Amino acid sequence: MEIFLIRLLQFLLAISLLVLLHEGGHFFFAKLFGVWVEKFYLFFDPSIYKWKGSLFRYPSKKEKITEGKTTVYGIGWLPLGGYCKIAGMIDESMDTEQMKKEPKPYEFRTKPAWQRLLIMIGGVLVNFLLALFIYAMVLFTWGNQYIAVKDMTMGMKFNQEAKDYGFKDHDILIGTEKGPFKEFSADLYRDLSTAHSVDIIRDGKPMKISLPGDINLLNMLKSTPNFVRPFIPAEIDSILPGSPASSLNLAKGDKILAINGTAIDSWNEFSDVLGRVADEMTEATTPADSLKLRQTTIVVARGKDGVDKDTMNVTLTPDLKLGIGMTSIINYYKATTEEYGFLESFPAGAAYGCNVLAGYVGDLKYVFTADGAKSLGGFGAIGSLFPPVWDWHMFWLMTAFLSIILAFMNILPIPALDGGHVLFLIYEMITGKAPSEKFMIYAEYIGIGILMLLMIVANLNDILRWLGYM
Repeated sequence: MEIFLIRLLQFLLAISLLVLLHEGGHFFFAKLFGVWVEKFYLFFDPSIYKWKGSLFRYPSKKEKITEGKTTVYGIGWLPLGGYCKIAGMIDESMDTEQMKKEPKPYEFRTKPAWQRLLIMIGGVLVNFLLALFIYAMVLFTWGNQYIAVKDMTMGMKFNQEAKDYGFKDHDILIGTEKGPFKEFSADLYRDLSTAHSVDIIRDGKPMKISLPGDINLLNMLKSTPNFVRPFIPAEIDSILPGSPASSLNLAKGDKILAINGTAIDSWNEFSDVLGRVADEMTEATTPADSLKLRQTTIVVARGKDGVDKDTMNVTLTPDLKLGIGMTSIINYYKATTEEYGFLESFPAGAAYGCNVLAGYVGDLKYVFTADGAKSLGGFGAIGSLFPPVWDWHMFWLMTAFLSIILAFMNILPIPALDGGHVLFLIYEMITGKAPSEKFMIYAEYIGIGILMLLMIVANLNDILRWLGYM
């Protein structure tokens, strides 16, 4: 429960900041060009608190809203977004009554197309620039620490598909024809998926492996075990008091050699074996069946020299925990730290953010496949991306990533999103004729329908994963 609350708080803080600044982008340009902003809300109505005119004072009951001047600010109860209601435009509020009246000089529809365009892209612009700024400040504050792939001297673990292409366990990856690998991340998978050759070191000798250039990236990431993972020895780091492992007198430095008859030489296989047991647990129909699946045989080498080997039987906890702390990748490989001065951090942050955006856009093609649709995640999936402990470094990295996503998703040419309004404005600037009000209303309904459908699918996927059906 504590982990859930920590993640929930991080998610709410991040999304509140991003929505507030996104709508603030629209608000800024609207005010700049003299357009009346009727409402400015964080989250959705009905509101739990609202005020008029100023963020710093609550108006008296006698005070009335002055058309063209007074903005109603508020905080809604449903933390799914926010909105900035701008007078004289068709948006999600569907305020068609206002559109039937004579246009006023303070309305959106009376302003030049270029001003309306800036108002509509204001939110996206703020989110994108915010992401670059956060990345810059993260690099300035913490630097960029990572383990270079070439420094993973024990190499990688590969699944059967990778081995069919010619890889072997403990191969050290160097790079592809696109360039050397930097760190183990999604970029490495992307490079391997489109590469025609990859340079490796095997048994101390440089080699080249040919690849087809069109490996399915989604399958590489979703397969169990994954296509490639860093090799991390199955050496115990710590023992949880009162756990099944403590009853076996296991200790820091012991190595797990086998589990349920499957040879283990890294934490990769250990996780795979328990993952298969978890899959079988979903089909257990009685407590006796569940208990039988939790009964496990492990073979352990005692101490760092591994001379003494013991075979022991143990019953895992109901959530399939042995009660051991796994050693981290940082225990075995040298870390590289890049530090940045204040001015250096800005171009570095911009490059980092643009690389994140390019990778995200490149991966979108998989959304339009059956497996891609299943991989969509809603609020639960997004919340789970935050760390289980409060870590400001990871919090800001995740906030920047979400800001990048929010910027890109909003600029898509879908009615009801900023990108849909931008598309219609560009059409007007080219043809000199604005789409009809009837067309805009129907387009808005279609856009809202598409967004609602995507939201339902994404959050339904979260529920199905939680129930164990995906």
